[in-house]
Amino acid sequence: MQHRTIPGTDLSLSLLAFGNFIFGTNWWGDFTDEEGIALQNKAYDLGVTFFDTAPAYGNGRSEKLMADTIKYAGRDNLIISTKFGYDFYSDPGEEGGHRERKQDFTGKFIRFELETSLKTMGIDCVDLYQAHNLKLPQFSDDMFDTLEALKTEGKIRAWGVALGPAIGWREEGCQSFLDHDAATVQTVYNLYEQGPGREFCEIAAQRGRGGIIARVPTNSGILDEEFKSADHTFPDWDHRKFRDRNWLVYGLQKNDIIRPIAADLGLSIRQFAIKWLASQPGMVSIEPNIVNETDLKEYVSACDGSTLPQDVLDQLAKFYTEDYGLGDDAHPCDIKSSTAEGGAVRSSYEQPAGVA
Repeated sequence: MQHRTIPGTDLSLSLLAFGNFIFGTNWWGDFTDEEGIALQNKAYDLGVTFFDTAPAYGNGRSEKLMADTIKYAGRDNLIISTKFGYDFYSDPGEEGGHRERKQDFTGKFIRFELETSLKTMGIDCVDLYQAHNLKLPQFSDDMFDTLEALKTEGKIRAWGVALGPAIGWREEGCQSFLDHDAATVQTVYNLYEQGPGREFCEIAAQRGRGGIIARVPTNSGILDEEFKSADHTFPDWDHRKFRDRNWLVYGLQKNDIIRPIAADLGLSIRQFAIKWLASQPGMVSIEPNIVNETDLKEYVSACDGSTLPQDVLDQLAKFYTEDYGLGDDAHPCDIKSSTAEGGAVRSSYEQPAGVA
């Protein structure tokens, strides 16, 4: 397992992250507490030391499961990240629901939520504290001042932003790095959806500070080869039913194009996709959904630090620029925006200010 230090911090993350979001919802199946803890512990046994959770995941359940793995592994052997911003106390949501819940990014709520998380997990400091699905109108001096104060007080070691729930939020990521010196930006970023993750990576690399945590690295299951047909039907509880159908139709065709390239390197498509991400500048950790030991072992083997050959990276860049030769319908989905009229813009690359 390769480990990467977030530039500007003393935090060294395993390249593979274990996000226990899956235990806070039934979107990936139902797990008993014992099953969830066993999978987390197995991840640690195989070299994963970076664990990412949040109080909003199962309204506290996922953090409770982390407490057991912290005891199993030993606090000093782990980098623990959790998040803040969802007030599930007054807006608990519904089991398996997709609705956004009430958010609160005031300094008072941040402190309350942090103390609750520390108590739940049985620790006295969070290594990485992430603003959970923060939007531009929620940026405030109160929030940033509180985060810096918590660092000074030794309650957190670093802070970042986790962007979502859907792909996008270019302005949030750029401003978090450039104006507020965030340690990390967590974003949807994968071989088939490269904007605005590529821009965030370039900013981090140019500054020499901060790093990117990639989530949804397998394009919502496409690069896992979870789907065999463009006619696949999603059940009501599956969040992917909301995706543009072209994501599925053309994702399968893109897989057909890259499969022989991956096979020549002795890799499955999802291992190939993980190694592509590992090759990106500014990348510090990659966080797929890990639902069983087979997933875990395959992802672990892809996170040994080896990257793809440059000629392959060049070919993939050309494929992406040309929508894999499949036409405009194969272009990545629109990305969400807090500033654009209508709330979304066409997926594209915009060279960040100050990046050569």
